[in-house]
Amino acid sequence: MRIPKLLCLSLTLSLLLSPCRAFAIEPLRDEAIAIAAPSAILMEKETGQVLYEKNADERRLPASVTKVMTLLLIVEDIEAGKLTTEDIVTASARAASFGGSCVYLEEGEKMSVHEMLKCIAVASANDCAVAMAEHLSGTEALFVERMNARAEELGLENTHFTNCTGLFEDAEHYSSARDIAIMSRELIRHDLIKEYSTIWMDSIRGGSFELTNTNKLVYWYDGCTGLKTGYTSGAMYCLSATAERNGTEYIAVIMHGESIDSRNADATALLNYGFSRYELCALQPEEPLPELPVELGNAGSVALRIDGASSTLLPKGSDAPDYALSLPERVTAPVAEGQPLGTLTVTLGGETLAQMPICAAESVAKIGVWPLFTRLFGSLLGL
Repeated sequence: MRIPKLLCLSLTLSLLLSPCRAFAIEPLRDEAIAIAAPSAILMEKETGQVLYEKNADERRLPASVTKVMTLLLIVEDIEAGKLTTEDIVTASARAASFGGSCVYLEEGEKMSVHEMLKCIAVASANDCAVAMAEHLSGTEALFVERMNARAEELGLENTHFTNCTGLFEDAEHYSSARDIAIMSRELIRHDLIKEYSTIWMDSIRGGSFELTNTNKLVYWYDGCTGLKTGYTSGAMYCLSATAERNGTEYIAVIMHGESIDSRNADATALLNYGFSRYELCALQPEEPLPELPVELGNAGSVALRIDGASSTLLPKGSDAPDYALSLPERVTAPVAEGQPLGTLTVTLGGETLAQMPICAAESVAKIGVWPLFTRLFGSLLGL
């Protein structure tokens, strides 16, 4: 059985009529936008596309933006089922001794993971960060080993942690704007964190202790989803700011800003630039792919999937690209799940923007001798 030509034509036309726009994007650098901070970056979440960078790989003290990694490990443990937000954490004497931004935990005080997360994400509580590190790994030092291992997994070449808070100005505790953007991108993939990072005001201890978000953009910047502020005298004013509008989310990282107002102004300028100039476009068609006929298989056809990027970042107002789907008329069993069977090509003005394999979404085994005989016999009898 062949795929009807009309079906192939219909699918190709539906792809051609897709309302995407596309164009190659080169990141702006340095003075292209008036950013006062010495180190900054603007990254889109879905694609990881960098739209602006300024000394983005320079190693600097990250202050409490360190807690992006602390929060990432906590959220990952929750989603892996190793922890729940209802679990109770008991503060140690060491955790209770931490100053700076804190909620003044007392030794032996019990607090749920939910409340701990709220304190860390909203109030940047150092004492709660240490309490959670000890709860998850036994000691902060062992938790820091996990932080560094996760940084290595993410390919962070300019990041090393010596603590989970960023409170201490240690020469061996550093990160870069690019690395912070990458770990922030990983964190906001988890919707759970936004339940906390978007809180403006809340309270703990039955309402007796109020919390106000250290990230003022949460209050006044349209679409702000977080994420983490930081300050020490050495690191100065740092910020990883995230915001989402119409399905597109950006991460603006500012390091060593001169003031809260300055870092907020820099982050706002970067986010505004992203939202005003670019939009996401789905690279993969909404219409389901046709099933591909299989010869000599224990099934007559195989379902297909597109393996590759689901979207790309495009300048607003660009022309629509062309899409071409290439598939054989049929394949012969056996077919392995993930086996490349065709190609989806996305082009604009003759330039290839994306080329993604169309793969088998399932396995189809080769039919056995007896089932094959039965099938042939039934075909001869017209069954």
